[in-house]
Amino acid sequence: MSSSRKEVLPVVERRNGLLFYPTLYEGFEYSANVIYGGAVPNQNSVPLASFIFGNYGNRLYLVGSDYIYPRESNRVMRHIVRQAQGEVVGEEYLPLDASKKMMEKIVSDIKSRRPDAIFSTVVGDGTVKLYQAYKDAGLDPRSMPIASLTTSEAEVMSMGPEVAEGHITAAPYFNTLETPASTAFVGRYQRKFGGEGREVTGCCEAAYFQTHMFAQALKRAGTQDTETLRKALLGAEFDAPQGTVRIDPDNSHTYLHTRIAKVDREGRFVIEREVANAIKPDPYLVYPALNDWRLGLRRATLEDSQHTAFNE
Repeated sequence: MSSSRKEVLPVVERRNGLLFYPTLYEGFEYSANVIYGGAVPNQNSVPLASFIFGNYGNRLYLVGSDYIYPRESNRVMRHIVRQAQGEVVGEEYLPLDASKKMMEKIVSDIKSRRPDAIFSTVVGDGTVKLYQAYKDAGLDPRSMPIASLTTSEAEVMSMGPEVAEGHITAAPYFNTLETPASTAFVGRYQRKFGGEGREVTGCCEAAYFQTHMFAQALKRAGTQDTETLRKALLGAEFDAPQGTVRIDPDNSHTYLHTRIAKVDREGRFVIEREVANAIKPDPYLVYPALNDWRLGLRRATLEDSQHTAFNE
């Protein structure tokens, strides 16, 4: 969790260590001692908003778990909605151990306000409770979906396809990605750990490629010295299951692919939109040309050190 990262970071910096952080997060942070492997808002929130506005509308209801990541993500989303001249019709936060009754109250409020979509940053078991309460209330994802950055294959498996069908997630990787690299990765995971591989998530994939990138950097550096390793890591590339990724020497974040997928009746993510190349991370959202949703979902190439963006 972002709150955990914030607590650990001073220790890592004081000891001049390296922290590989594989999960998405809210952005607006930089540390020379962290290699950020998860998506930041310009790689998930901005494209997801573009998709919602183009397919459903620009009136959103924001709901999240009550800690730093959801609150910061919703701050960014409010800004994006203002750019779209849209409206945030409601914003609520729930404790991590929120009860079914709490979820039902939130869903009742959503039902009364009738947004075009629900932007959810609810995490953990609360995700299952929220989606179940949505279904129990008789709401229809075809006209008002839950759109999330945090609902992965693991949550879908927990809630079941009958609850998850029709809802949307934005992430760099889904285990239904039909490429040789992704298929081989999921197959190896199944052979190693058993099961159908449906629990393979974007965070799992990021942890996988970050481990490989660390191993390759260690081999090149020939030492565990932090400064030498950092130089070997910055600018490094790896052919990950999601596609080629690269650690940005400008900010220690990672060029990642952007995909938006919808859950089908079998509980599988069907990719609705994706970009051809990895998007340069812009953790502070300071480059309007890269992050302006009004110009469409953007493409930025791995060689794009000048932040040039191209129309989809």
